[in-house]
Amino acid sequence: MPDRPTPDAALTRLLAIMARLRAPDGCPWDQVQDFGTIAPYTIEEAYEVADAIRRGPDFPALLDELGDLLFQVVYHAQMASELGHFGFAEVAEAISAKMIRRHPHVFGEAAARDASTQTAAWEVQKAAEREARAENGTLAGLPLGLPALTRAAKLTRRAARIGFDWPDAAAVLDKLEEEAAELRAELPGAEPARLADEVGDLLFVLANLARKLDLDPEECLRAANAKFERRFGGVEARLAARGVAPADASLEAMEAEWQAVKTEEKQGL
Repeated sequence: MPDRPTPDAALTRLLAIMARLRAPDGCPWDQVQDFGTIAPYTIEEAYEVADAIRRGPDFPALLDELGDLLFQVVYHAQMASELGHFGFAEVAEAISAKMIRRHPHVFGEAAARDASTQTAAWEVQKAAEREARAENGTLAGLPLGLPALTRAAKLTRRAARIGFDWPDAAAVLDKLEEEAAELRAELPGAEPARLADEVGDLLFVLANLARKLDLDPEECLRAANAKFERRFGGVEARLAARGVAPADASLEAMEAEWQAVKTEEKQGL
């Protein structure tokens, strides 16, 4: 087995590669990027890391995707350095200081805590940090770039800490029915802005329902997406076996195949 590179050497090489790409005689594409154009790639790479983990984890893929994600951090740090703000070393030092500050029971004199107590202490520390940044209010500091369902659950989890919450999941279901009725009432007029508002309310309540059931709304929707892909693929396969192209099949025929695929899944076929 070949010797593993040292972290210092590997990181130094990566930083040098990034600087070279952004140099005047570097890569034309990399030279013209900025924080706004790179940010979507950063988010995409984080999702690809999560996907590799969900697949087992798939360690070869995880190795590759973690590298891609690290490159995103290096990319942003390089651009900030070029503008005279900070470099990668400051990024690493900042997160190190934050972790030490948030773990006084490990790095300081405070007594050790169990997991639940530590979670509460972590939230207190984060609240203090938000206050120091003048991010006042119960809902302050939640990134706008979070997936909307995740952010909805986090917003209401914050509100629930001070008692602004439904009593149970059944109450959320009542609210869901109310929002569905409001959406139905808007359908005859079909004004896009009103429909968007009502659909947003419906999704927001659904995110809350998942939270009240201790479920991650993003994971729920991700699983539903996977189920739809799997079942629709089964519909196409059944149609192909009969020599029918999906585009040529009637809605009734596709629905019949859909129900057949669902039945097969439930029976474990």
